Amino acid sequence: MVNRSIRIVGAVVLVGTLLPTLLISQTTQSTQAPGPYALIGVMRALDERHSVDLEAGYVRHLEWHRQVKDPFGWYSYSISVSTERQRSIIYATFGHTAAELSNPVSPAEDWRDASINLLPHIQFTGSGIYEFLPGLSRGNSMPTPTPLAEYTTVELNYGAGKVFEAALASEQSKLQGETLWYRLVEGGNAPRYLRLRPRATLAAILDEHADQALPDKLNSLISKMTVETLNLRPDMLVNVTPEPARQ
Repeated sequence: MVNRSIRIVGAVVLVGTLLPTLLISQTTQSTQAPGPYALIGVMRALDERHSVDLEAGYVRHLEWHRQVKDPFGWYSYSISVSTERQRSIIYATFGHTAAELSNPVSPAEDWRDASINLLPHIQFTGSGIYEFLPGLSRGNSMPTPTPLAEYTTVELNYGAGKVFEAALASEQSKLQGETLWYRLVEGGNAPRYLRLRPRATLAAILDEHADQALPDKLNSLISKMTVETLNLRPDMLVNVTPEPARQ
């Protein structure tokens, strides 16, 4: 999608210092397995007058990605339950290696198309590169594209990351259903973690809420935690096949 030091809409790739760091840290990996890195960002309309134009422009921009045969799978979610970000759109691509992130499709043309169709109507409220944490998760780095997902953002006190991860790893065997943890690598205040729980219905999210709560022993490590509900947008997907909604 957009590329200006940070690839904003579509690839959120930090060039320069980030990609060499990721490439150095990455060992040889099978091309058949998904990579560990996810690009996740949030955008919203400049104001209510731009809401329709944002969605229409984003759909047009994603069509550009299809036409140039972008190999990345792009997920898009509307934030439906939130105190601050309701109606914002999360755009994300999962399961990449550092080498893949260093070779986005046609960056200049991507930027040009986004400048026409999308940028006049939006503001970006966050973007970053995250690393999947299999030892804390149930599932792989690519979420199942279910109709809904619970999206938890956890910001920790400085220096608390190792203790936090160790505590979650000790509870990993108790996880029920797909539960994916990611650690921020670049693009914001650290330490920050994301938990994504793809689910078919709101009832499934709510029924599991108590069982999926973070252990009380982590409370002193957390400076801020936000829990939001996401709706997958079937009209805003590229190379992703959504699961059918269940009644």
